[in-house]
Parts: sequence; C-alpha cells; structure tokens
Amino acid sequence: QVQLVESGGGLVQAGGSLRLSCAASGRTFSSTNMGWFRQAPGKERESVAAISWSGSTEHYTDSGRGRFTISRDNAKNTVYLQMNSLKLEDKAVYYCNADPLSSMYPLPWGQGTQVTVSS
Repeated sequence: QVQLVESGGGLVQAGGSLRLSCAASGRTFSSTNMGWFRQAPGKERESVAAISWSGSTEHYTDSGRGRFTISRDNAKNTVYLQMNSLKLEDKAVYYCNADPLSSMYPLPWGQGTQVTVSS
C-alpha cells in the first residue's frame, strides 16, 4: 500500500517561493505518473500539475502554469513542487497523488501540507 507524506508548506509573503515535497512509500512509485493538487477553504480539490513516471513530461493546469514546476526523484521516491511568485489565492492545503489519468488514481490521500500566503 502506497503512503504519501507531504511537507514543505508554511507561511510566505506574496511574491515569495516555497518548495513542497511528497515522499512516497511502496515499490510502484517509480512507475506511476504523479500529480500535485490543492484544496482551498470552501472549494473542491483541484489539480495543479502532473509529471510522468520518468519525469520527462510535465503538465500544468491554469492554477500552476508559469509559476510552478513539478519534478521528481525516483531514487528518493519523492515528487516536488517548486512554487514561485506566490499569490494570495494560492493559499490552500497541497496534496500529492497519482495523476488523475493514471490507473493508480487515487492512492490513499496523505495529510497534505498547508500553504498560507500573506500580503
């Protein structure tokens, strides 16, 4: 059973940067397309970015395109989300999981990591 543990969130000023990490257990991580998601208060969870199992292909939704970069290190069973130029509206709990287009989706959700952006 894959377990996902997100970390790296915190409080940052608008315009700042954060790097989120998601550590995964289990042997299937390196063959699974992965994604980052976020859920703001009162809103549904939404996809932000996805990356192929090899790391060769990345996809971004409008929420993440241009400011966020997804990457992975299969040797460390970890996927990352570099977030730059953060905006107030980026405040949310961020989660990783399999890419929604993957047959592995959804894996058991982790606890997420809180990102708060202040003005």
